[in-house]
Amino acid sequence: MSVTARRAMRSLLDASDRETLAAIFGDRARFDEPLAPYTSWKVGGPADASIVAESEAELAALMRFCFKRKVPWLVLGSGSNLLVGDGGIRSIVLRLGGRFADVAVDVRDDRVVVVAGASAGMAALTAKAASAGAAGIASLAGIPGTVGGSLRMNAGTDREIGDFVRDVWVQSPAKPDAAAVTIQYFYRHTTLARDAVVSRVVLEFERGDSASIRAEMQERLVRRKSTQPIALPNAGSCFRNPEGDKAARLIEAAGAKGWREGGAEVSPLHANFINNVDGASARDIAVLLARVRRAVQERFGVELQLEVHLVGVFV
Repeated sequence: MSVTARRAMRSLLDASDRETLAAIFGDRARFDEPLAPYTSWKVGGPADASIVAESEAELAALMRFCFKRKVPWLVLGSGSNLLVGDGGIRSIVLRLGGRFADVAVDVRDDRVVVVAGASAGMAALTAKAASAGAAGIASLAGIPGTVGGSLRMNAGTDREIGDFVRDVWVQSPAKPDAAAVTIQYFYRHTTLARDAVVSRVVLEFERGDSASIRAEMQERLVRRKSTQPIALPNAGSCFRNPEGDKAARLIEAAGAKGWREGGAEVSPLHANFINNVDGASARDIAVLLARVRRAVQERFGVELQLEVHLVGVFV
């Protein structure tokens, strides 16, 4: 390993920092723990600290710590859109638990209002909303990950989560207490500030027939299962669809379907997925992403944009 790589893998937290975090979070503060178990690709080296905050007050305390110590941090969520380097990440990695996983549904005369914490799973949210008759919720069926992550990237299919958002509360190092913000939504991104942690979201839907909505959602889930490799470790779609085309079509037409790099493989079922099929490293996946991107660029002159985020030290 090079001197540069060794330096990049040195922890940013000293003994005092670790004592402070352990005093606040107890055994929910873990140090130098590999992140692979917490990512959907099942790869990733250790974080300086892995913290689970279970309330807005605890999140505020962590934000204040990061602001005072100027320590970088990252929200992991369900790890479904991240590729964490094998050398780990020199920062505090934050996961939200406790009340942040709550989903509450309020059925009104012609509306269904859903209040969800940022770490609530999209599967739980869509199931509860569908049972309450939330029209349009089927467009969010099968999306992996959490509410907070889905909001940040404006996830969806024919309709996106931003179409249904009414209120969002966030916390940040500069403003640690939860506050409502206004956000604009675009294809696979939003105007949500980079240093903002989503804590709560309110979604509103027109009220429809719950039986037909559940049936539509089930149909979409079955179709998704037949066309996407959901049983294997992956991060969903790796590249954004370029305007007027599909990334999967371009990748397949470039001949990249089925390509292997170490334990990583471009899915034979859906070309915009890369699966961890045999103990892949983060480097295997990163190299394969670069090969696919280059092949499409050389064949079609289209530069695919990553939908997943690469973080940490790649060695």
